[in-house]
Amino acid sequence: MDHIAERPSVGAGAANFNRAAALALLAFAQLIISLDINIVFVALPKIGEGLNFSGQTLQWVVSAYTVFCGGFLLFGGRAADLIGQRRLFITALGLYAISSLVGGLAWEPAVIIAARAVQGIGGAFLFPATLSLVNRLFAEGAARNRALAVWGGAGASGLTIGSLAGGFLTSAFGWPSVFFVNVVLALIAIIAAFFVIPRDPRMSHGRSFDLSGALTVTAGATLLVFALVQGPVFGWNAAPILWAFGFSALLLLAFMIIESKSRDPLMPLRLFGNRMLVTSMAITFLYMGTFGALPYFLTVLFQDIHHFTASETGLAFLVPSLAIAAGTQIGERYASRFSARSTLIAGMLVGAAGTVIMVTGAWPESSYAAIIPGLLVSGIGQGVVWTAMWIIAGSGVPDREQGVASGMASTTMNIGNAVGLAVLVGFANAYAGFAGDKVSAGDMASGVRLAFWLCAAGGVIATAIAVAMLFCPRQSQ
Repeated sequence: MDHIAERPSVGAGAANFNRAAALALLAFAQLIISLDINIVFVALPKIGEGLNFSGQTLQWVVSAYTVFCGGFLLFGGRAADLIGQRRLFITALGLYAISSLVGGLAWEPAVIIAARAVQGIGGAFLFPATLSLVNRLFAEGAARNRALAVWGGAGASGLTIGSLAGGFLTSAFGWPSVFFVNVVLALIAIIAAFFVIPRDPRMSHGRSFDLSGALTVTAGATLLVFALVQGPVFGWNAAPILWAFGFSALLLLAFMIIESKSRDPLMPLRLFGNRMLVTSMAITFLYMGTFGALPYFLTVLFQDIHHFTASETGLAFLVPSLAIAAGTQIGERYASRFSARSTLIAGMLVGAAGTVIMVTGAWPESSYAAIIPGLLVSGIGQGVVWTAMWIIAGSGVPDREQGVASGMASTTMNIGNAVGLAVLVGFANAYAGFAGDKVSAGDMASGVRLAFWLCAAGGVIATAIAVAMLFCPRQSQ
């Protein structure tokens, strides 16, 4: 792969500066994505009060983003390959800016839900565009590993900044400010992109967009994420959920048939022959279905059991977020020194062990200090895995298909989070004795502890899968 040919023809020093500037911008974009997750979550109660949401509809401020982001990730990944990664990067940031502005100006629930849906589409375009740009601009090996660590560390930092900024902005300026800040950040990134991101390589005129494949997979994935996210709310036997699952299965089956017959498919089925990519898809699914669900249960522990305020909860998330950021850097060093495969497995085991340690601090009478050791160990393990699994996802994939590969791995990540959260919340609530009535702090804490145990078990299962799929004689790193 000729990475130098894709950059401006300048001296070595200037080229290094341009790469550094491009990486800084890509990390900044990843920070925007992750910041948006927690900044809105912290402001949710005030949004409900300000726009007179009902208890049943407020969760759609979160769900609208999740559903549309999950449904459009593969579409966004392929679009990055076909229309250009820089073009899509700028377009996605534009969607973020416009939808955030509308969200901050929203005067009724339907408006802010629609804005969050568009914001989700922007996220679905931005994530694979950003990841595929990292993989295109930095050669496979130590350089890419370092770039992915910076990119991943920025994402982890965004979670912390989002929690802190959400509490501060909501208290000082009201809930609209958590949307308006995205407008400013996105506009800064758009302007910078024209100066520091290299132009897209010339697109091949012989490649088509595979419209039928794009429509079927986007609709099928959106319906699947909708069913997984809303199943616990509507009930798994509710007609809308059953219909969504049914139509999703039909559409995804149609997509696979279309792809098998297409001369220029949206998702080339031969990519499933890349063992590293397939493994990363399995790992991203399990990672987000286990470790990715931990923030929900930590929020329950901090706010509902220990009665932290929104600002205190934001500060409480500072420890795990910093640990994850540190883990991403450790992951890069070990992946470059040893291999991404061994680094991934070690990170999974450390993350699982740390999650078990967290159980000791998940009691009503426990202090915050009691859970810090588990948060640190688990966070470091999660950060190590985050870097390693994205290194593996881009391994052996040509530049012209980095977008769709990123879209495939990020789609399984999003679906894994929806599945894992639904399953873990269901088990935790059943164990705690939820039946529509309030339960004691002790019972609620027992449900949180069960969720921690299940997350740790999921980490062990993911480790076993990684060992089985990655360590075989015919696979080389």
